Amino acid sequence: MTARTFVCRCEDVTLTEIERAIAAGLSDVEEIKRYTGLGTGPCQGKECLSALGRLLVARNLIAPAALRPFTARPPVEPVTFGALAAGATEHPEDPSP
Repeated sequence: MTARTFVCRCEDVTLTEIERAIAAGLSDVEEIKRYTGLGTGPCQGKECLSALGRLLVARNLIAPAALRPFTARPPVEPVTFGALAAGATEHPEDPSP
């Protein structure tokens, strides 16, 4: 693999960035996700998690049986684009204008 190999295409995380994270002592999927942003794009790791897992296993940083998917963090409740476009509104319990 070359230095410009993208492991996470959604967030433009390269193999070099993953190697930098490993060199910094990170070897857990969740740690590398937080350090690089890998898996935080639209696919939510569906495209890059397996590549990261293979890399960590190949370097003997984690056992295959110990691999776990990313921690899912869906929105608390769905938000429409209309609500986002409208901006912030006052909350009834908030007395400030």
